[in-house]
Amino acid sequence: MTIEKPQAKQAVRSLVLDKKIPAKFQPKGYHIIYEDQDLIVGNKAAGALSVGALWNKNNTIVDGLNNYIRKGNSRSQKSVFVVHRLDQATTGILIYAKTEQAQQYLKNNWQQNTKIYYAVVHGLLKKKSGLIESYLSEDEDYLVHSSKNADDGKLARTEYSVVKENADYSLIKINLLTGKKNQIRVHMSDLGHPVVGDEKYGAPKKFSNLCLHSYSIEFNHPFKKDRVFISAPVPTYFEKLVPYSY
Repeated sequence: MTIEKPQAKQAVRSLVLDKKIPAKFQPKGYHIIYEDQDLIVGNKAAGALSVGALWNKNNTIVDGLNNYIRKGNSRSQKSVFVVHRLDQATTGILIYAKTEQAQQYLKNNWQQNTKIYYAVVHGLLKKKSGLIESYLSEDEDYLVHSSKNADDGKLARTEYSVVKENADYSLIKINLLTGKKNQIRVHMSDLGHPVVGDEKYGAPKKFSNLCLHSYSIEFNHPFKKDRVFISAPVPTYFEKLVPYSY
């Protein structure tokens, strides 16, 4: 019998910005933390729109990045390409491609990525870690519903673990296995522990900020094809609820 040797873990390179971008050139609501010929990665602020919406089609991160890469040249045809999105109230890592080829590569390989989020939720979870699975669908009022029936939507899978808790709140680390709209918010609400600040899915009106942050992503670089990692600092208001060293 032949015993196969375990495959060596692929080396991971951390992305580091090799130049400092002056604050006046940073797009509003989006702090660039890495850039190269293929992509731009930044830390999205709460309230910033990843792309245009019915109520706001122009004041978006995409618009700000297009101005940034065009360097004020109104005749330039340069533009960024959307790879994924974050809810308007969610903060953290957000990637844009600088070419269509990079965009397609990142989208086609998205399921190979490791996406880590942190959230502060109400209450103490009886089960300190687990996997939440349900089928999600959105209604005409943009509210996402969760069901155990496969005919009712698309499968969403959220892996979570409690990293710290106090009398009122729990800090949750999340491995996002799929990326459906409002997925983490709906799944935490399903458990009876909505994300702090998420009145849309059952949180009480106690905190103005949504405590959900896209902390890090590990993915294959679209040009070099090596495995890379990048993270964004957690907002300071998390510390007011559950102090923790990330």
